[in-house]
Amino acid sequence: MAVFDRFRTTAHSGQVPAPEPARPVRAPLDIVDGEALTERLGALVDEHGPEGGKLRPAMLAVLQEAMSSGQDEIRRRFDEGESGGDDCVAERAYLLDQLIRAMAVTAVDRLYPLPNPTMGEKLAIVAVGGYGRGGLAPQSDIDLLFLLPYKSSARVEQIVETILYMLWDLGLKVGQAVRSVDECVRGAKADFTVRTSLLESRALWGENQLYETFRQRFDKEVVAGSGAAFLEAKLAERDERHRRLGDSRYVLEPNIKDGKGGLRDLQTLFWIAKYLYRVTSVAELVERGVLTKREASRFAKAQTFLITLRCHLHFLAGRPEERLTFDTQAEIGGRMGYTDHAGTSGVERFMKHYFLIAKDVGDLTRIFCAALEAESQRPPRRAFGLLGAARKALDGFVVEGERLNVANPQQFAERPVDMIRLFHLAQEQKLDIHPGALKLITRSLKLIDPALRKDPEANRLFLEILTSRNEPEMTLRRMNEAGVLGRFIPDFARVVAQMQYDMYHVYTVDEHTLFAVGILHRIDTGQLAEELPLTTRVMAKISSRRALYVAVLLHDIAKGRGGDHSILGAKVARKLCPRFGLDDEETETVEWLVRWHLLMSNFALKRDVEDDKTVQDFVAQVESPERLRLLLVLTTADIRAVGPGRWNGWKATLLGELFHRTKALMTGGFDVAQRSRRVEAAQEALRRALPDWPAADLDGFIAKGYPPYWLSLDTDSHAHHARLIRQAERDDQPLTVDTRIDRARATTELTVYTTDHPGVFSRLAAALAVAGATIADAKIFTMANGMALDVFSIQDAT
Repeated sequence: MAVFDRFRTTAHSGQVPAPEPARPVRAPLDIVDGEALTERLGALVDEHGPEGGKLRPAMLAVLQEAMSSGQDEIRRRFDEGESGGDDCVAERAYLLDQLIRAMAVTAVDRLYPLPNPTMGEKLAIVAVGGYGRGGLAPQSDIDLLFLLPYKSSARVEQIVETILYMLWDLGLKVGQAVRSVDECVRGAKADFTVRTSLLESRALWGENQLYETFRQRFDKEVVAGSGAAFLEAKLAERDERHRRLGDSRYVLEPNIKDGKGGLRDLQTLFWIAKYLYRVTSVAELVERGVLTKREASRFAKAQTFLITLRCHLHFLAGRPEERLTFDTQAEIGGRMGYTDHAGTSGVERFMKHYFLIAKDVGDLTRIFCAALEAESQRPPRRAFGLLGAARKALDGFVVEGERLNVANPQQFAERPVDMIRLFHLAQEQKLDIHPGALKLITRSLKLIDPALRKDPEANRLFLEILTSRNEPEMTLRRMNEAGVLGRFIPDFARVVAQMQYDMYHVYTVDEHTLFAVGILHRIDTGQLAEELPLTTRVMAKISSRRALYVAVLLHDIAKGRGGDHSILGAKVARKLCPRFGLDDEETETVEWLVRWHLLMSNFALKRDVEDDKTVQDFVAQVESPERLRLLLVLTTADIRAVGPGRWNGWKATLLGELFHRTKALMTGGFDVAQRSRRVEAAQEALRRALPDWPAADLDGFIAKGYPPYWLSLDTDSHAHHARLIRQAERDDQPLTVDTRIDRARATTELTVYTTDHPGVFSRLAAALAVAGATIADAKIFTMANGMALDVFSIQDAT
């Protein structure tokens, strides 16, 4: 009997028995019959001989057939709903297990047989990393460790090369290492990535005693006594990964593996648990008191959802794609059974579920880290400050190492309002919140009931948090992450993880709202004075500051309800403002701002701000200078919070122009005589800009423009058009097209001068759209000579 024959092992043979997969594989022979495959490969060796030139192609064909039919069966089960994501990844791991074992047995017994191998000839093949967990996504790589007792022999190298070449020829991506036990231990000590990979090792085939020796030395020489260092390394690695991918779990095209709230976060928690507690399953964490049964169930549900989603994504993309892009969301949402319902599309419901799962992952992270700290009493991380871990009383709470904690485990049950006071005090004192307090909050959310929501003290504290000079965005974000914000304001809970399925928004509704509050705070405190000089000056003159902050918080509160969110949101504002403690005048202001929060952007970006009718219509809606100021600040914060790059110089210019013209009309500084003087001033400025032009040429060009032309553009544009039109007339050109870059507005200006006729503008706009251009602004002029002068400001899709 060959030493390495995995399929004929006995209890005393020293061989690794067939490991149980992480999840039992149903009807495994329908996927692959490992013993039959081994026999087929052995028969090919008998037929062609170990050195036969036809042996390798014949073996490869048999392996390809087995892998292809196995993958087809796995895909069929998944697509037809016979198996879920957990089954799918376990089945693919099982398929690869059988293929690798068949190759190993054939290589050892038939290609390079050795009757009595020495210790140096022994070998164990070990699955590590994700493959070591017993689960492989449809397009995931496989990580293998070829484990040796000490240095490699020539025969072992031949065996390893045979297996690797076969795997590569099958089109598999393999991460491989050939190491002795000593090398594994040294590598794990030196590198936390290697250590993590080996932590999840699983024996596939080979010498059992060799693998057991490795496990014992790994536990004794690497793991023992190094828990704190491993914990710090894994948390730092997680933080860096989050930072690299945007540090938000609410990005609308999330990375479901490495993004915040994704699979890697769950895996990181389990790595830490496995390392510190030496557990092999989440259920064991319940026995250890780290998680409750409900929390363990949330962990399992989150993991199953994310694994299933990843399988769909891999199957759909046909490659190891981890980013859930817009073009895949609707397809995968449909495959996972999400349909249109109650004014919300299926894809929005699907993505909301995803973001709620990502939030669950965040909740579990806080609970888990609190349990670790309570048990290990490890020192605070540097981010928490260096005031020491002394326990000091502070307004009914205690401060431990610059982190605010509860005074006793019954504090919230005895005084539910302290769940709001905790965040208020932390904000006021600029303290972090202790993980233990956050864990207790997560387990006490049911205490935030109608009675607490009506409590004047709780609402006073909340309004002070929202309008504080100390970073309200950070505090509100903590409250949202802990689930407090949604429980305290149920209407806000409806937009938590609410998808905005368009190509404009980058974040979910709640994330966008919190960003907007943060931007408002930075405007209010002068931090954006250089970027937003006008808005910063206007903010300083606002008298309804509290109303503005509440309006920003509520401006999108009614999204996803199947109607105009501005109208529905105004009704929500009317209900909530008195509860928060706003007076009647403030309530009316908030209600108006929420109802019309899109008004200024619609007028500035979709209408001609140089048109008198535009300004007059806008004034009729706004009515007062205070509302105008409030609307400018709210609109600026709203646009900037949509996502990176959504605010630009062009939008700032248009909003500023609309603001100034509206203010002038409201204060009596806008009349017909002034309009006439502005036209004359524009024409005189053009004469000064073109001093070398003959008077007849200047008079001829000036006569071509009607008043709207002179009022809509600056002197530089007028001079540019004058040169363009004079050249077109000299060359007798029926069509002239010109472009120039406007860096201040981040646009390309496209000017078209041609014979005017019906439909010319719509045809030009359509051509630009087909070319992939986004039209940021357009000005249409019919000149006195019957020619059309159309000026487009365009950008690309980004």
